Amino acid sequence: MNLQTKIAAFFGVLFLCLIAALLAIGLFSFRQYSIATATDHVRTSAEILRVSLTEEMVNGVISKRASLLQRMMEVQGLKSVRVLRGPQVEHQFGKGLTLEQPEDEIERRVLATGTPEFNLDENANDVTFRGTIPYVATNRGNPNCLMCHQVAEGTVLGAVTISMSIDHLKRKAIITLSLMVAAVTLFSIVAFFLLRRLTYPIVETATNVERAVHRAIEGDFKSQVVVRTEDEIGHIAGEMNRLLAHLDTGLNRIGRMVAQLTNHAPAGAKQDLLNSTIEMVETLTEAAHFKQAIEEDETKAEIYARLSAAIESLFDIHHYSIYEVLPVRNQMLPIVVDGQAQGPCRWCDPQILIRNETCRARRTGHPVNSIATPEICFAFRPPESAPGTRHICFPIIQSGSVGSVLQLLAPADQLERVGNLVPYISVYLREAAPVLEAKRLTETLRESNLRDPMTGLHNRRFLEESVDTLIAQAQRHKASMAFMMLDLDYFKMVNDTYGHDAGDSVLKALSRVLSDSVRSSDYVIRYGGEEFLILLQETDAASAYDVAEKIRNAVEELRVQVSGGLLQKTISIGISGYPEDSDTFWQAVKFADVALYHAKETGRNRVVRFTKALWEGGNKQDY
Repeated sequence: MNLQTKIAAFFGVLFLCLIAALLAIGLFSFRQYSIATATDHVRTSAEILRVSLTEEMVNGVISKRASLLQRMMEVQGLKSVRVLRGPQVEHQFGKGLTLEQPEDEIERRVLATGTPEFNLDENANDVTFRGTIPYVATNRGNPNCLMCHQVAEGTVLGAVTISMSIDHLKRKAIITLSLMVAAVTLFSIVAFFLLRRLTYPIVETATNVERAVHRAIEGDFKSQVVVRTEDEIGHIAGEMNRLLAHLDTGLNRIGRMVAQLTNHAPAGAKQDLLNSTIEMVETLTEAAHFKQAIEEDETKAEIYARLSAAIESLFDIHHYSIYEVLPVRNQMLPIVVDGQAQGPCRWCDPQILIRNETCRARRTGHPVNSIATPEICFAFRPPESAPGTRHICFPIIQSGSVGSVLQLLAPADQLERVGNLVPYISVYLREAAPVLEAKRLTETLRESNLRDPMTGLHNRRFLEESVDTLIAQAQRHKASMAFMMLDLDYFKMVNDTYGHDAGDSVLKALSRVLSDSVRSSDYVIRYGGEEFLILLQETDAASAYDVAEKIRNAVEELRVQVSGGLLQKTISIGISGYPEDSDTFWQAVKFADVALYHAKETGRNRVVRFTKALWEGGNKQDY
């Protein structure tokens, strides 16, 4: 119910209440006034009649009292006049005329009690007021009652019953009340229209403000409130227009700036400007928190895990892939596939893993959106269980080239939703890119410090930094480790005869043989010069002996092409076990070196298993 309707309803109820009160009060007042007036008239007429009867009695003409009563009937409004004789008068003067006898209980009661009674008789045709007034004997006045009547003072001598019509008073009351009701009605109508006229600008302004606020809640701040007056209401309308214009200008500026940051198209005329701006600002805030979190992560793996969690929890996408580009090998490594760490390549041709140029996003460095352009990438191969699935691939640029690729999958029933998430996800990737690059550079630098630049094998520093981890793993799994210390026989002659380049070629070839001869979980370390250390995890010394023999045979069969011809070398190997030979890591490494020394002393090109006899007696001081 609007304000105008409420005002009309209020005035209607107020008018009805006013009319009802006016009628009730007026009718009651006029009734009481009519009764009071009629009572006074009856009392006056009764007193006149009493005086006249007294005069006739004194003058001896009381017998002509009927003519007196007849003359009184000529008074306007009187309908009947009857004189009644009391018992004392009847006793003294006789019963008198027939009309002077009481006719009803009221008259007999008045004669008996001496108390006047008044009655109102209303019917459809007339309103009659009747009064019965007693005549009581008194000695006041001259002449007085006691001069003729032999009674005591206060005796009821008789009574008079006078009936008079007050219908004319009723008609006058109705006419007066009608005029009053008409006047009040006219006043109410005039007041109602004046108030309606005064409140119209308020109601219209309030309606326009309500409409403008409702549209503002929906994101439209271009509404205007019509200024209808120059008073406070007009000022409110004008200030409301200024507020809406200020909000529209400010939000548009914020929206444009945020859109530039998120690469998101500014909100159009039909879009919710406020909510769109709030969503973009919330995205920037969450992305800032995301960047702060990943900056404190230790490795790229942790960053990828956090990015994966954001894609699932914030954007409700559960089918996606994250690939890392390996530029040295021209390959791509799946980091996360559908939430599974290092999962298999499910949504693309596996060829992209060994030839990353087949990935369009990797090759072009631009986003690839098959929602907007179906079948744009030939490497996209969704499984048959997901028909109609489209994809969006985001290249993550690091140092000017593609370092990673994020692939989002959109089922057929979520194409629009996933497409609308592109600018928001781009913000996260933009924040993640420099952090990933920094972590990559850090890991590259650390890796370069832990690897031998010529052979690509781990160096001695790597072993020193990893020893605590290796020991903890062995103790946790209650597993053994075997150490093989290896040294090329007569390697110095190669450098002296063929030069250091030839020596480097031999070391590189040897490194490849060693790496190919052990498992990926084992470690091949260039320990120094032509000396190498191989650490076999979860392997005892006896099993390591077979691996060492395989390596010795492979090296013996190795031919290395150098400028001076083909070189063939042999290798000596010493073996020890942890914790078989020693419960101290570095002591076990030393024992492998002792076994290697013994292999050199006993003819080279052989494998020697460490025994306590090699460490005891005269050999101990040599180390």
